[in-house]
Amino acid sequence: MDKSNENSISLNKYISQTGICSRRDADAMIEQGRVSINGEATKKGNRVFEGDVVKIDGKPILEKPEAIYIAFNKPLGVVCTTDLKEPDNIIDYIDHPERLFPVGRLDKFSQGLIFLTNDGDIVNKILRAGNNHEKEYVVSTREPVSDKFVKQMASGVPVLNTITKKCRVTKMSEHTFKITLTQGINRQIRRMCEHLGVHVTHLMRTRIMNIEIAKLKSGHWRELTDEEIQLINKAIANSSKTEEASRDNS
Repeated sequence: MDKSNENSISLNKYISQTGICSRRDADAMIEQGRVSINGEATKKGNRVFEGDVVKIDGKPILEKPEAIYIAFNKPLGVVCTTDLKEPDNIIDYIDHPERLFPVGRLDKFSQGLIFLTNDGDIVNKILRAGNNHEKEYVVSTREPVSDKFVKQMASGVPVLNTITKKCRVTKMSEHTFKITLTQGINRQIRRMCEHLGVHVTHLMRTRIMNIEIAKLKSGHWRELTDEEIQLINKAIANSSKTEEASRDNS
């Protein structure tokens, strides 16, 4: 090993160990030019040595802060990104005093429940694709919801060179159904419906794992209770070690 690296740590690992975000998100921030070491611009692969000052968006990284977990009812038009160059980014919209980041994603034209936190460890465990954590949605369609459509959606639909996992689908009204997924293929529900010739007019995520959107109004957020956090931690206690992360843009 190069002796100059003996007492150093990779920049993305240094950032993720503070609990700010995952290594993948740290790499994204580095590529966006948001990270500096001792006032100098950084790039992927840089290393941090004892005494170095690392800053994100001009603010120094401090010791791991107290963990914060919030549930947010994302309105239409808000983009689930930490990139502050995006005018409709979720961080500016919430305007929380602490630096948070979203757990997974909802696309710009979907709304509903999403978590935000400063705990990178819990993000990785929730998002890992092998863990089968449930996410529930209520979907409205232009075409009537037929029994055949419900059966096809539940059985699996060809999407992006794969077949979606079997899932629970329930007809709620002539143009509305409820679907519970355990995977996070990009824009999965919209792609499934499109394949079956059905157009989505409204999509709302109503539950993630044990947390329901309940009476949380659109554009509002609340902190998760201790009991809710305990149940989440129990559910992810045996989290799969796969590095593949769910990118849910339903």
